[in-house]
Amino acid sequence: MKKILFLLLFAPFLLIAQSEQNPCVTLSRINDMLQKMHYKPKPVDDSLSVFVYTNFLTKLDENNRLFTEADLEKFKDFKYQIDDFILTKDCSFLDVMYQTYNQVVERYIKAITTLNTENFPSSSNENIVLSRKSFPYLKNETEIQTLYRKRILFTILREIGESSTNKDSLTANFKSIYAERKAKVFEKFLCKATNLHLTKEEFTEQFYSVFCSYFDPHSDYFSQKSKSSFFSFISSDNLSFGFYVSQNNNDEFIVAEILPGSAAYFSEKIEKNDVLLKITHNQTEYVVDCIPVEKLFEILNSDAYKLADFTFKKVNGLVYNVTLSKKVLKDVQNNVYSFVLKNGDKKFGYIKIPSFYATFDNGKSSVSQDVAKEVFKLNEEKIDGLIIDLQYNGGGSLEEGILLSGLFIDIGPVAVMNDKNQKRNVLKDYYRGSIFSGNMVVLVNGLSASASELFANAMQDYQRAIIVGNTTLGKATMQQVFPIQKSENEFVKITLEKFYRITGKSNQYIGLVPDVEIPTLLDEQMPREKTNPSALKNDEIDIKLKYQLFKNNNYSNAIQKSKERLQNSVETKEIETLNTQIKPYFESSFPPITLQFESVFDDVSKINLIWNEVKTYSEKEYPIQVEQNKIDLEYQKFDEFLKTISATRSKALKQNFALVEAINILTDLTP
Repeated sequence: MKKILFLLLFAPFLLIAQSEQNPCVTLSRINDMLQKMHYKPKPVDDSLSVFVYTNFLTKLDENNRLFTEADLEKFKDFKYQIDDFILTKDCSFLDVMYQTYNQVVERYIKAITTLNTENFPSSSNENIVLSRKSFPYLKNETEIQTLYRKRILFTILREIGESSTNKDSLTANFKSIYAERKAKVFEKFLCKATNLHLTKEEFTEQFYSVFCSYFDPHSDYFSQKSKSSFFSFISSDNLSFGFYVSQNNNDEFIVAEILPGSAAYFSEKIEKNDVLLKITHNQTEYVVDCIPVEKLFEILNSDAYKLADFTFKKVNGLVYNVTLSKKVLKDVQNNVYSFVLKNGDKKFGYIKIPSFYATFDNGKSSVSQDVAKEVFKLNEEKIDGLIIDLQYNGGGSLEEGILLSGLFIDIGPVAVMNDKNQKRNVLKDYYRGSIFSGNMVVLVNGLSASASELFANAMQDYQRAIIVGNTTLGKATMQQVFPIQKSENEFVKITLEKFYRITGKSNQYIGLVPDVEIPTLLDEQMPREKTNPSALKNDEIDIKLKYQLFKNNNYSNAIQKSKERLQNSVETKEIETLNTQIKPYFESSFPPITLQFESVFDDVSKINLIWNEVKTYSEKEYPIQVEQNKIDLEYQKFDEFLKTISATRSKALKQNFALVEAINILTDLTP
C-alpha cells in the first residue's frame, strides 16, 4: 500500500447543509460570535476582505485551472468590499461568484468532453511546466483550453511511463497502450470535473469556513455532518460501517481491515484488498475515484451517513454490491496500544497514542484511562523504562492531555490557559503519586500537535522524560464548538484560549523543540502552524509557578551521548543524502518537459528512481525485538483480527528509526 490515509484534527472538512436564505444573516451571526468569544478577534475591514477573497478563490480553484483573468473581472471589486457587504448584510456578491463558478466548471467539463471527441494527439512539440505553486490565472478561454489539452496529454504519457520500467516494450506497444490509457485518463478527468459542482449551500458554507479561518486556522464553520466527523475523530467509540480503507499503488481505495462484529464483517462478502468503487446514500451516488478524500472520510465517519449502498470489486474483477448500516464500535485503529521492546537483558515498555480521544457521551473510554491500563500491563512485565509515542498524533481533548500528564508526575501545574481577557487558569495535577516512576522517552514529530504538545511540554519542563524526534507542529490553542443561535444544524468552532508551558513560554507557532533531534525524511516539507498566514504568533507570559523537577542525574548525559551517536550514524548520513535529493522536487517549479513519450518517460524514471530509494529506506527494518505483553497475548489467542493488527503494528515499529534511538537512550539510562 502506497499511502495510509489519516484524518488529522486540523484537517479541512467538506461542509454541507445550511438552510439560511440570506447568507449574510448567518455570516453576521458567525462574526458576532467570533468578535465576542475569539481569543484575539480581528476587525471586519479591508484586510479581512483581501484574505477572504483570495483564500476563497483558492479553495474553489486551488491550481488556478478554472478561472481566467476575464472571469475574475466580474468580481474584482469584491476584493476590498467584502467587509462592507457583511456589515450591511448584503451578500448578493456570493450569487455573482456562484454563478461564475458554475459557468467555469461547465466550461471545464465541456472542454474535456470536446477534447475526447476530437482526434486527440499522442505527442506534441509543446512544453509543459510543472510547479508546486499555482501559476497566475490565464487570460482567456483560448489559453485555458490549451492548458487542459496539455495537462491531459501529459497525464496520459506519464501514466504510460509509470506502467513499466521497460522503455523498449512500452515504445513497441505504445499505440495500444496509449488508446487504453487515454480512455481511462479522460474518464477520470471528466469524473473529477463533474464532481467540482457545488450546491449553493455547499458553496456558501465553504465561504463561511474561509471567513472563520481569517481569525486563525483552527476556527471553522461546521454543518451537522462535519461536526459529527470532527467528534468521531476524537472519540474512541463511534458509528462505523466496519472497515478501514487505504490506497494501493494504483491510487485505488481498498479495504485495509474489517472490524469484527461490524456490518462489513457480517456481510460475509467484503474482504481485505477489495476495491471500493462507489457509495450510494439517499439516492446520491459517489464515485470514490472522483470525490475528494475529505468527502470519502465524511461518509465513512460522519453520523449523518448511517445507511449506504457500497460497490466493491474483488481482485478477480468480480463487482458486487452490499448495503451496510453503521454500528457503535470500538475504534481499534485509533486506540492506545502497547508492546514490550527488548535490548539484551533490558525490557522497555512502548505505548502508542494515535490521538487524544475521549468518549463524550457515555464515558466508557479515554486516552488517560487506556494508557493507565497499558502501563499496568507493562509494569507486570517488569520494564526498565517507558517510551510514549506521539508521532503523527494531531491532538484532540486537551483535558485528556492534562489527565495524561498527571499520570507521570507526582503533583503540580501542567499548563496555563489564557483567554482573551488575559484571565489565566493554571491547570494542575491534584493527585499525589504517579503510575510509573522509571525513565521515560517521548517521541514526537512535525505532525504532533495540540494536546500532544501540551503533554510533551509538561514532560520536558518537569524533566520527566527526554523528548526525541522533530520540532512539533506548533498548535497551542484550544477550541470549542458552539451552535449558531441555538441551531441544531450549524455550528462554529472558535479558538477561545492559548495554552502556555509552566515556564510561561509557549510552543504556539514555533513548535516544541525536542531534546534530541532525529534526522527524518521530508521533515522540512511537513506543513506546520507557522506556514499558515492567519496563525496566532508566539509570545510568553510572566508567571511564577512552583513545581518539583523529576529526580534524575543522567538525562543531560544521555542526551549528549545520543546526539553524538546520531551525528556519527550511517542512518543520519543516508537520510541527509536522500533529503538533499528530494528537496529540489519541492521547489516552486521544474524544468519544462516536452510532451513526447520519451521525454516524459525519462522524467518519470528520474523521479521514480529517487522515490524508490525513499520507499526502500522507509521500509527498512531495524533489529528491534518486539514482543506483546502477556495479558494481550492471552487475550488475542482466539481473535484473528487483533492478531493481524498486532503483526502490522509490530512490523511498523521495526521500521521506526526514532524508536531505535529511544531504546538506545533508555539503555544508557538503565544501570
